[in-house]
This record gives sequence, C-alpha cells and structure tokens, in this order.
Amino acid sequence: MSAPIVLVGGGLATGTAVRELRSQGYDGELVVIAGEPHAPYERPPLSKGYLLGNDPAEKALVNEEGWYAAHDVDLRTGVRVDSVDPDARTLSAGGEELAWSGLLLATGAGPRRLALADDSGAPVHYLRTLEDSTTLKEQLVPGARIAIIGGGWIGLEVASAARQAGAEVVVLEALEQPLLNVLGPEVGALFAQLHREKGVDVRTGVRVEEITGSSGSSGTGSEGPTIRTAGGDTFTFDRLVVGVGVAPIADLAVDAGIAVDNGILVDAGLRTSAPGVFAAGDVANVDHPVLGHRLRVEHWDTAIKHGTVAATNLAGGSAVADHLPYFFTDQYALGLEYVGHPGPDGFDRVVITGDTEGPVEGRVFRVWWKRGDRVVAGMHVNDWDAIGRVRELVGTEADDAALGS
Repeated sequence: MSAPIVLVGGGLATGTAVRELRSQGYDGELVVIAGEPHAPYERPPLSKGYLLGNDPAEKALVNEEGWYAAHDVDLRTGVRVDSVDPDARTLSAGGEELAWSGLLLATGAGPRRLALADDSGAPVHYLRTLEDSTTLKEQLVPGARIAIIGGGWIGLEVASAARQAGAEVVVLEALEQPLLNVLGPEVGALFAQLHREKGVDVRTGVRVEEITGSSGSSGTGSEGPTIRTAGGDTFTFDRLVVGVGVAPIADLAVDAGIAVDNGILVDAGLRTSAPGVFAAGDVANVDHPVLGHRLRVEHWDTAIKHGTVAATNLAGGSAVADHLPYFFTDQYALGLEYVGHPGPDGFDRVVITGDTEGPVEGRVFRVWWKRGDRVVAGMHVNDWDAIGRVRELVGTEADDAALGS
C-alpha cells in the first residue's frame, strides 16, 4: 500500500487541494496537517466580514468540519511539522515520522514584526490567525482609539472595520500615499481620500520614531500609550495594529534544502526543486508561464487556483498555474476587483475612466495600468459588470479610447 499524500498548511490552498483531490477521483490516503487548532480556513474574512462582525467564524472554513471524515481525510489540527526529508520522503510532525508519496507545502505567509512596537509594552495587534481577528474585533468599539501603522490592504481594511464600529482611527503610512507600491500615486491618493472622507486621520510620509507603553488608563481617556513621529507629532491610542507586510513561511523548505528565494521556488506546475514536493498559495514563488517572470501572490484567488493545480499534479496530472493574478477588497461601501501584475518592469502610466468627481465611495470607475500601449493591470471600482472587460483587456495592447468603452 503506497504512502499517503500529505498536505501541510491550514489555509485556502490546502483546503482547496484536498477537496480537489477527492473531486478528481483520487481514492488514496490523504493527510492534512494544520498548525492551528482549526480545519483549513480562508484569511480574507479576518480583515473583512468576520472582523466587521457580519459573518460567523464558520463561514471562513474552506470545507465544513465534517467534510474531512466524510471523505476519509486524516485531518490533524494543532500539529506542527518539524522537518521534511525529501530524499527519504518522510516528515516529522507531532512526535511522529510520517512517510509520504507526494507532499504539498502551503504554509502561507506571516506578518512582518515591528520591533519598535513589540518592545514598547503597548497593546499591539497583528492579523494572521482567527484568534488574532477575534481579539482585535473585541477592541473595535465606539470611542476606542485605534492606531494603525501601515497603509496597505490590511491596514486600510482594519481602518474601515474600526470606523464602522465607531472607533477613532489614525493610519500612519511611511510612503507618500497608501498602497503606493501596488497602485501608484494617483490611485493611492484616492484611497487616502476615501478614508479621510470617513473620518480616518490618514498621515502619509510618516516615520515612527518611538512607541511608548503606558501605566495610565487603558480605557479611552486622555492617558494611554503613545506614538511619536520624526516630525514631532504624538498620537495617543488604546490599541495599535501593525500591518507592514508579510513574509513567506518557508522554514521547512529551507531546512530541507529545497530552493527558496522570496518564497519556495516552483515551476509553472507548482513543483519545487525536490521531486514529489509541491508548494502553493502565499509561500509559492511561481515561474509564471504567461507573464514571463516569477511572482509570489498573497491573495485569495491565487490560493484557490494553486490548490486546484497542485491537486491535479499530486495525482499525476500536468496542470499549470497560468491564471492572471486577481484580488478584491471591500472598504465601507466601496468594492473593487483587480486583475494583472505589472511585473519587474512596472508601469509608466495610469489611465482612469469613469467618475472622477464627488466622494470616492460613491464613484464608479475603472483604472488601467499601462507600459507603453500594453495594459499590464486593470481594476474596477463599484462597477460590477466590468470585470469581464478588465480580464479581456489585461495583457493586450489598447489605446486609451478603448479603455473607456
């Protein structure tokens, strides 16, 4: 009897891959090892529906708890994988050595730590796990003072949830606009405007110099921990959220001698440098067959697509991860969908079509990132019939007039 296929990770890529293996007819032994005490779950609700209090935790599960037993999957939660031996095709987890015939590493990414915050003695939150989101959600109450360091997707989504809960919010971003490196200055400025319209104190070009804990009141009075910036501004807060990016969790691969560079290096079929070992989701740095360069994507849709490709290939197939990157966000009543990736050559021009006046939340518009005449990425905002057109144009050459149609 052959050894099982083992899937390591507690996120969307793992949950999708194990479901796909069964859906595609694989009837061999399957083992899922998740480090957290939960069945695999999606991360987006942690800063969206669950954090807002709109959705229960169960809605984040990739597959219902009972699905694993019903489909003869050995689900091991709260178990850490300590090491992987690609040559022997074994791994060590929970004090047991386990043989595998195929292995998926979908260990995800973890938040980058900010030593200035961690060493301050102040109440600091990062957002990675369901428990992190639960703890933070309990603090988002009317009048609470929430400081957020980092104006990326996590920081802005937390700001949105906090304001909708009635908290006072300040966002401190080191760059000149939120999301500058992702969306460019024009669109970054629109997100800054959106949050300011909602009462968020958005500060850009800020360097935090000191974070001080406090032995004073921990409520919403005048005392509390403080942040001091290089410009001399001081902010008093009740809770500090740090969202300064994430790093791939690739320790198992590094220790096993598997090639790693900003994540686990994989080919278009998600195969690592070790035979029989695949990687998927946030941790996978893919040699993309369509874009022509490597990329590691930390978004929901990629985890789903990777899970499907990994399942096919673990079962002996030949699928490729050739989809264009896609992500979405919801902030207040604004929603968007983005397709594409500018790659290492970036973009040289941004074209915005549609509404350009009035409050940002109420506008309906599209944004196109171009390098020369080529559309390298596209996005719609509140224009829910447009995603097909966005997908159609990304990767093609189009004049500006065509982008407005």
